[in-house]
Amino acid sequence: MREEGPSAETAVPAPPSLHETRRTIRTFAIASFLNDLGSDIIYPIWPLFVTQVLKANMAALGFLDGLGEAVVSLSQAVSGHWSDKLRRRKVFVWIGYLCGAASRLGYAASSIWPHLVPFRVLDRAGKIRSAPRDAIVADVSTDANRGRHFGLLRAMDNLGAVAGILVAIALFDVLGYRLLFALAAIPSVIGALFILKSIKEPREPGGRVFKGFSLRAIDRDLALYVALNGVFALGAFTYSFLLLNAKAAGFKTGFIPVLYLVYSVAAALLSYPFGRLSDRVGRKPVMFIGYGAWAAVCGIAAATRDLAAVALLFVLFGVHKAALEPVQKTIAAELAPAAYRASVLGAFQMVVGLAALPASLLAGVLWDRAGRRVPFVVSLGLTAAAALLLAFVKGTKRPAA
Repeated sequence: MREEGPSAETAVPAPPSLHETRRTIRTFAIASFLNDLGSDIIYPIWPLFVTQVLKANMAALGFLDGLGEAVVSLSQAVSGHWSDKLRRRKVFVWIGYLCGAASRLGYAASSIWPHLVPFRVLDRAGKIRSAPRDAIVADVSTDANRGRHFGLLRAMDNLGAVAGILVAIALFDVLGYRLLFALAAIPSVIGALFILKSIKEPREPGGRVFKGFSLRAIDRDLALYVALNGVFALGAFTYSFLLLNAKAAGFKTGFIPVLYLVYSVAAALLSYPFGRLSDRVGRKPVMFIGYGAWAAVCGIAAATRDLAAVALLFVLFGVHKAALEPVQKTIAAELAPAAYRASVLGAFQMVVGLAALPASLLAGVLWDRAGRRVPFVVSLGLTAAAALLLAFVKGTKRPAA
């Protein structure tokens, strides 16, 4: 049962005005664009830098990517709890952006792959911004527009990714890996300054002090929802494997960032429409679309190395991300008690992220020892299990009659 009573009720922020809501969503959208602009200057060339320049094998790449996701999970759990406890959100957001900027300078200075480990930790620790930011977005939204607000943020993330990839493609031959990594720090610094200037700390009513998150706040549906997302995450290895699968299929190195661009454009164009669709038809149908698209990615990758089919994978990967990510957070926010929203969102991301470490590491080991098809087959089975469990989750928002 969810915890009720005065302490839970008094922790809920005062309702914002329409103007404040629009300003908050607009500011976060711009900051998201800027941060992903910087991130995605790096992401298309990250697996090539790690494996070709720093001479790491696939298991090491899987470890680095999985470690990053695990740190994301822990940082979001900690920041979500302390954001609720301190009743502060904004400080976690702008510090998170600065961590990302600093890490990219570290990548640029690394000469062997183990040097990347502390900077990978710092980079992903920057995700302390996510749970407090998502809690603000959930609080300033209503059931009628929450899906589209999360969808807009994902759309701006992906538009920033498109811009970053275009920068990488345009400047890679001129600057090379290391100068591009240094350049990628600048947009996140600008985003941090923008948050500092434009976001006001949400108003909190006076009264009782937040007493901390309790397991009593988690009901059956929330627990099942967290568990099934953990199951799915065990098979949802990182995009690096799709890029290297494309390389193995025969795409030239210079074309790999273009495939990542295809994915990012698809995700950018579809994130907001899928968020709006979830406000109309319900959250679960859109999440099933996301699972179905990922199942198609795994099935095609395991079955063929045809270049056209491999290119199609990146469109389907964009559909998957656009449908899954906005709705995934929206459901978690709506199943969570309002007084513990940041804590629940952080704990949710912790479970998903902790599952991502063995997922990417296992995928790398299976790729090296059993062949490139095996990780995709395993992921296909875990996706089917997660979709089955989702059918039993109740309490998600449905369109008004």
